[in-house]
Amino acid sequence: MNTSDIRGGDRPQNREEEALREAIIVGGKDNVTDAPTTATDGDRHDDPISAPDRGEMELAERHALRRVRGLSTELTDVTEVENRALRLERVVLIGVWNRGTQEEADNSLTELAALSETAGALVLEGLTQRRTKPDPATYIGKGKAAELRDIVAATGADTVICDGELTPGQLIQLENVVDVKVIDRTALILDIFAQHARSSEGKTQVELAQLNYLLPRLRGWGHTLSRQAGGGGDGGVGLRGPGETKIETDRRRINDKIAKLRRQLRGMRTARDVKRDVRRARQVPSVAIAGYTNAGKSSMLNRLTGAGVLVEDALFATLDPTVRQARTPDGRAFTLSDTVGFVRHLPHQLVEAFRSTLEEVTDADLILHVVDGSHPDPEEQIRAVHEVLADIDATDVPELVVINKVDAADPDTLKVLRSNHPDVVEVSARTGEGIPALIERLAQCLPELAHEVRALVPYSRGDLLSKAYEEGRVLSEEHTGEGTTIHAFVPKALAAKLENYVPSTV
Repeated sequence: MNTSDIRGGDRPQNREEEALREAIIVGGKDNVTDAPTTATDGDRHDDPISAPDRGEMELAERHALRRVRGLSTELTDVTEVENRALRLERVVLIGVWNRGTQEEADNSLTELAALSETAGALVLEGLTQRRTKPDPATYIGKGKAAELRDIVAATGADTVICDGELTPGQLIQLENVVDVKVIDRTALILDIFAQHARSSEGKTQVELAQLNYLLPRLRGWGHTLSRQAGGGGDGGVGLRGPGETKIETDRRRINDKIAKLRRQLRGMRTARDVKRDVRRARQVPSVAIAGYTNAGKSSMLNRLTGAGVLVEDALFATLDPTVRQARTPDGRAFTLSDTVGFVRHLPHQLVEAFRSTLEEVTDADLILHVVDGSHPDPEEQIRAVHEVLADIDATDVPELVVINKVDAADPDTLKVLRSNHPDVVEVSARTGEGIPALIERLAQCLPELAHEVRALVPYSRGDLLSKAYEEGRVLSEEHTGEGTTIHAFVPKALAAKLENYVPSTV
């Protein structure tokens, strides 16, 4: 039975499909999650009868609409792929590797399969090819393209996903051979980002990245390549002249849209900079949780702060940064930022579009690098993260490597990681194993407040005492008849206020 994709808006072919359409329920409205808020440790989990947290509600909303496997979309004209949204149901994967081992190539294709499933696809087959370099015409060569066409026809796939970024010419020629839609790794990641972005800033960043990717890949469709008017046509009086082709119009409109989105992002960046400057003025240390996608960064944030952000076993589940406040055992306040996950060959369009978001990592006092210990090749993930950190100029920020998921990790893999990274901390965000040791290491790595004060704060200035606890680290406190004597390390601005209450004998 040939039916259309239920998300594509095509007309139902029969009553069963129409009933299926009516049964689908789309989740609620989007929520903006990029505003910093505070949360104390475990404050969302102490009450057993409390309402579901925001992460649980977002996860339920994300799963409210799922693609139905088995519904085929047979293309009749593959040249119209840019006219409609990506519709991934039954896909065949193809990869070209020119360095490393076969195991590394298989791991890369396994990751591509996970990306495809995150986007909603059903992976039918996966192929790899050893070449010194990708074929400039069809990416995989004429013979392999013919073999791929036969596999697509035998499996009934309607999409081919390539494990690399295709040039516009490679995309067109490979589609002409396999006669189904072809997309590359970059388009796949952009599609996942478009599905998972929730805040206005995240959606704007994804749209900008998509347009930058699409601009060099514009192509005409049949007669629409011709001029809209003039050029010897018979458009009538007033319509003769050089005219403008359809592809020129599309390119001009996309450039105008890109300029508009960049202006919007500059405004959003200003708001983010203001919030960051406030934290700097208070001298609150900041910790950015970074790492490979699906390494457990959001779970780590929830475990350390009780933030209740969305946790899902899927790639790029978190796109919108979340900032939460926490405290060390000795009372020092610091912020934890959950950032977007990295991946090998992260599209440069995304790095550029998400630069304002990634500045949470660049401006941090410490990077909490979370590594998936259960992954077959965690060292490759570490290298990929370091490459992205170099792209955003964050290599000078101190780094604390945390091996997560040790409850599911292979002991031999952990031995190799310990050997290559002697200062790692091994934890499990799911079970809580190693979390106390991680908190202790965090406290050791955070910068110490430079201003030490000993002051006698009168009872009428309880606000200063409260700020000393909120923004600094109080070493001792003693109540006397004249006020409260404190010994603390505090930010510079607060130290200037407390100097008025320093006893003359001190």
